[in-house]
Amino acid sequence: MCVKDDIDEESAESEKSGSCGASAGKSSSFASSHMERICENTVSIDNVNQLTNFAPIIRSGEWSDIGTREYMEDTHVCISDLAKKFGCHSLGGEAVSFYGVFDGHGGKDAAHFVRDNLPRVIVEDSDFPLKLEKVIVRSFLQTDLQFAKTCSLQSLSSGTTALTAMIFGRSLLVANAGDCRAVLSRLGVAIEMSKDHRPCCVKERMRIESLGAFVDDGYLNGQLGVTRAIGDWHLEGMKEQLGQPGGPLIAEPELNMTTLSKEDEFLIIGSDGIWDVFSSQNAVDFVRRRLQEHNDVKLCCKELVEEAIKRGAMDNLTIVMVCFHTDPPAHIVHRGRLRRTISAEGLHSLKCLLEEKLTAMDI
Repeated sequence: MCVKDDIDEESAESEKSGSCGASAGKSSSFASSHMERICENTVSIDNVNQLTNFAPIIRSGEWSDIGTREYMEDTHVCISDLAKKFGCHSLGGEAVSFYGVFDGHGGKDAAHFVRDNLPRVIVEDSDFPLKLEKVIVRSFLQTDLQFAKTCSLQSLSSGTTALTAMIFGRSLLVANAGDCRAVLSRLGVAIEMSKDHRPCCVKERMRIESLGAFVDDGYLNGQLGVTRAIGDWHLEGMKEQLGQPGGPLIAEPELNMTTLSKEDEFLIIGSDGIWDVFSSQNAVDFVRRRLQEHNDVKLCCKELVEEAIKRGAMDNLTIVMVCFHTDPPAHIVHRGRLRRTISAEGLHSLKCLLEEKLTAMDI
């Protein structure tokens, strides 16, 4: 994987060196090939050569706006080389790029805490980078516990959703807890790399109801619009029940990993304010057109946020975008494509309703 030197970075100011994961004796090339082998098992033989011969060239950009809210509670991070950022040189020269969007609620403290600490926790895990999936899950949970232990009572009244993307060789690993969303453009087709963790989603609703919690008017226990988040320790019965772990609100991320090929153009990571007014495919179409016009990733992020505001977005807005090529996306002619008039939020609600109906029918 090639990483462009001018990638913008926003992360914690503290870059203290600590134990940086696996020792130098553990080959990073082994980790990369292992991850890619897992993904390639699901790919047809005709595409293996395309996968093997492709090397992503990373370009990234970001943009955020307070929107119509009084306070800005979104934040993000872009790190081109995660190990180098924290003074670790055990990866044999292979960079692990790290990107994240954190959508806070009840204040900005939880979002900023996760932004400033999660990358370090990942790097300092003893299994980094050989077992990235296990490392990511442990790091989300550990960061959640650290927030509970180290923050003041005032800070504890906040929470945050978290979505991260890591690129290692040709492997893309997305981890999500909450309702931020990651969408991959594959030759112009939107591939959702994450699921929105909201009470209306059937699987999440079944999980929380099995724990004795409930959904009231689309809110978890009548209080939260998400079912997974870091923080929110002040809400009784959310993270703990009778003083014991096991509440309905969890920080455990849902993972999705894929092997990148030359057909994969870019990844969009956005806070839920973006997806309130953009469907996944609509966002991909918008980004492709802008990249074809000027091929400027950061400007494209800015234009996407501005368009969301024009469409009436009411929330904080944050976009991080990662391109895998230096050239803009190729023009594709779509034949017989029908235009739809339903809004992105309406489409999501309809999807949730259909899932509930199918579950009720035991389909």
